[in-house]
Amino acid sequence: MKIEVCYALADRQELITLDLSEGSTALQAVEASGLLQKYPEIEPGGLNKLGVFAKLVKADAVLRDRDRVEIYRPLIADPKEVRRQKAAEGKVMKRGAAELNTAE
Repeated sequence: MKIEVCYALADRQELITLDLSEGSTALQAVEASGLLQKYPEIEPGGLNKLGVFAKLVKADAVLRDRDRVEIYRPLIADPKEVRRQKAAEGKVMKRGAAELNTAE
């Protein structure tokens, strides 16, 4: 069966096409891709999560023909925390603008 393994870096994407036997897992596809040797920072099932077509899967998930296994990099910032910070900044700006309007 044909499988693609994808690893996106900040500036480029690695896409490897493989022929694997039926019953192969996501981890086996990553290992067969050679990306672990090329990028030793990849830790499937540990630091890096795996997915198939943008849906998280476990390393032992059995693949189907034409699946694309994606290796996700860890987040550099917590999205919830970023939203909180932006909201806090917005509230401060609104209060400041209101104070300016009342001073006139």
